[in-house]
Formats: sequence, structure tokens, C-alpha cells
Amino acid sequence: MSTTASTQPKKVVLPLEVNRGNLSAALQQAIEIEIATIPVYLYTYYSINRTPSQTALQTQIFKDFKATQAGKEHPTSDQVLQEKAKELALKTVVFSNKSAALIMSVVVEEMLHMALSSNIKSACKLGGLPILVDKTPNIWPAYLPGHVPEFDINRSKLTLDLLHTFLLIESPNPFNNGNGEEGNAIEYTTIGEFYGQIIDFIKSKDISDEDFQSGRPQLLPKKGYYGQNNIDTIYYDENHKPQFANADDSGVLVGICDKASAIHAIEEIVEQGEGKPVEEDVFKINVEIEEKITASGIVEVSAEVDVDIEKEEIRGDHLTPKGEVKCPMHVGENKADFDDGERKELSHFDKFLEVYCTIKKTNEEFNKFLEIDNFDYTKYFVKDIATNPATSDYPEAIQKISNLTNAIYSYLFVMTEACYKTAGHKQYEIFMFGIHKSMIWLLDNLCAKMTGLTYIDPSNEVKTATATFENYAFSKASSPKSQIIALCKEAMKAGKVVTNTHLQRIEDLPDVALESYLVEKDAPLI
Repeated sequence: MSTTASTQPKKVVLPLEVNRGNLSAALQQAIEIEIATIPVYLYTYYSINRTPSQTALQTQIFKDFKATQAGKEHPTSDQVLQEKAKELALKTVVFSNKSAALIMSVVVEEMLHMALSSNIKSACKLGGLPILVDKTPNIWPAYLPGHVPEFDINRSKLTLDLLHTFLLIESPNPFNNGNGEEGNAIEYTTIGEFYGQIIDFIKSKDISDEDFQSGRPQLLPKKGYYGQNNIDTIYYDENHKPQFANADDSGVLVGICDKASAIHAIEEIVEQGEGKPVEEDVFKINVEIEEKITASGIVEVSAEVDVDIEKEEIRGDHLTPKGEVKCPMHVGENKADFDDGERKELSHFDKFLEVYCTIKKTNEEFNKFLEIDNFDYTKYFVKDIATNPATSDYPEAIQKISNLTNAIYSYLFVMTEACYKTAGHKQYEIFMFGIHKSMIWLLDNLCAKMTGLTYIDPSNEVKTATATFENYAFSKASSPKSQIIALCKEAMKAGKVVTNTHLQRIEDLPDVALESYLVEKDAPLI
């Protein structure tokens, strides 16, 4: 199994303030913070069964409900159990699909954040080229670079404990759940605080607009590179109407050409993760003056005039200072819960809060109904996959499929990094025909198919296989694409999961070298 966090090497602390000397390192740290979340959220997404059978669920739920009544002096009737089983089955069909869509919508925006951070670094003369390859954590549990306190981040199936970790990652307010160890990164207590340090430096006189005009390529808007939604971010509500998890006005790619555009890009990252900052609301109370003569002849005057009252809405993150979760009555009751002006899309924190609190409240409801204390709602729509598996944990046949999936996942970063080394048609070709089309189809398809495979783990238990999202070590002797083709042919021998269609899709990918042969070119930034 993978190495634990305690084996990670000790590092040297850098200054807490961002300055000209460490801006490049700070921007690279920002990129790696975003990358660190991507395999974690993806791993959890693929643990969810988005399309469970309502009929099969109802049958299983009733059976489980019935088992809890054994030996009771006054058991609940089968009719009531059936009604509750039907109710929960319907809720599960909707919620399983929605929870997965919400998690994938966060993945899409984390990829956007990686690109925005990379744009800033590429545009900044002090920054240099963004480094994306081999930046997925190699040691699990992992941690956020520089976060104080450190906390373990696992690749795990969907659980309340894991969702709690997600809330710690995206929390807008600091918390203290242990003593942080020293790191080689700029320290921060929230991601928003970290980005705030970068914004403070950019606003200072120590850097100018000209410092953001390097001429290096970026991933620019209005080229079709970024779309807020895809097929995996759509879910259906209780009325069977399709809903998009991401709103159109929540954020897009930003071309960086000066201090203002760099700050705008960073604010977009923070708002999508933590929620949009709330301005003070001013409202008026208008009540007419009313005189009323009572039966005793006394004049009662109810006189109220227009009053301006400043109401500052509290920016609540629903975490205690110790990092414990407090579920609100309704997620979305606070303006700061949203990341867009029209309040159509929850922030990452509040998307995870909605999933967490729905599961927690469902557990509480059915513990009370069944008079038990161990109801686990997730068992009805979450697959039993291992925590922090490595490809080497799988039997040989599944290893071949896992190696292929990891190589394709790693090639995603190879191609994205190459987009910052070239501009124009070549960049467009790499992104649209590599990342945006074939890569997304290949990775999504293979990850989904892997969760249909089972194996016997060392403790002799049957486990569901899944993509491990490990860095694949490409050889420098040949191009990554040629190696992926070879891996695909090997995986095709392992069974029916990998087919000739996958091979054809891989053969259509752009051929990008590991150490890119692409020459940097000046490119317009807007």
C-alpha cells in the first residue's frame, strides 16, 4: 500500500509574505494546490453509482429495514417499512446522481483554477513556465502544500469522513485540528488566505503592469477551451428536469496582461472555492404612523419612521474553530454560499456541505425511524473501493488497465503543459483534439469501466477496482503517445474492458514529447 504522511521529508520554511524573490515559487505552489485536489475529487466521483435501479434499491432497502425489526416486541409493520423504503429509494436515485454531478462540477473548476494559476505564472516575467507534469501527489495520504494545520487527504470512496476532509480543503475560515509541520511552501490557514497574500503583493508598488507582459502563451478565453459543464455535471431533479451543476456566470478563463487581470483571475479562484464575498446590505423599514383611540379615550400612537439599517451578512463556513461540521437548516441560505452574482451556483465548500449534510441528516432520520444507531445511507449508492490503492495492489490483468488509465491521466498534464510552450494553431490542436475531446472521453470511459471490475484483496475480501490516478513514469526513450499505444495493446489482452475503439482514440491524440520540442512563441495576451 502507499506510504503514509509521516514518512514525508521535513522541509524548510519560506517567508510568509509573497515578494519578488518568491513570487514564482508562490505561483507554482498555487498550481500544485489545485492539482493536489484533482485526483482526490475524481477518485471519489468514480466511487458513486449514478444510476442505481429504483426497483432493486427498494427491494434491498426493505430487506434491510425488515432485518432491524427482528426480536422487537412491537416491530414496525411491513406496510410502513415498504412506504419508507419506496421513499428512500426514490430519494437515492435523485441524490446519487446529483452528488456525483456536484463533485464533478468541482473537478471541472479545479482544472480551470490550475489553468488560471498557470496563466498568471506564464504571463509574469518573474514567474516562468508553469510545471504541471508529475505534480499529482505520489504519497498518500497527501496534504495541501503549505496548509497549517496539515491534515491527511485520502483517495477514498464517498463517506462522511472524506466529505469532512473536502470541507477542510475548501474552508473559507481557518481552523485548528492539530499542529502543522514545517513545509517548503508559503504557509496559510485557508486557500483564500494564501491567494490573498499573492493579491496583496500584486497590489503593491513592488510590481508593475509591465511585469505581467512576458509574451509567453496562455490558455485564453473565447477559444472553446473551457466549458462550465459537460455530460458528467448534469443531473435530474425530483421532477426529472435536467439541472446544470455549474452556472454560466461563475467564472471563465482569463487572459493575463496586467495587475488587474491577474487579481481578477485569483479572485475568481477564491470565490468558486469559498463563496463570493458579501457586501453590506442596506434596507429600509417603512411603516406608516398610526393613531388609535382606545375605548378608555387614551390615544395610542404607533409612530415609526424610515430607518436605514446596515445589515452585514455573516460569512459562515459552517465549520467550528476545531474544524467540526455544523449543518445549516438549508445550504444556500447565505449569500456567501454562492460563487456567482445571480446566486445560481454554490461554492465548492457549499456543494460539499450539501452532500455532507444530506447524508448526515438521512442517517439521523433513519436511525430514529428504525431505532438503531448505525444506519449508513451511502451503502445504497457508493461502491466498495479501497482507500489509497496503488496499481501494484491489483492482480496482473487489472494492473494493465490501471497502467493505461494512469498513463492517459498523466498525459493530460503533459499536453496541458505543452500548451504553455506554444501558441496559435498548434496550441489549439493540442487542447481541442487532445485534452478537450479524446482525452476526456478516454479517461472518463476507462475510469467508469474499471469500477465494474472486482478482485480479492490481501485480507481475502472482494473489492471493486478503480482508477488510482498515479503519475505514470514515461520513459524518455520514446514519446508518451507511443508508450500509451503499447499499454493499450497490452490492456486489450487482459479482457473486454479495453477495446479497439480505445486504441483508435489514442492513435488520434496529438503526439507531444515529454520534454517538449515546442518552441516558445510570443502570443497576444488578449
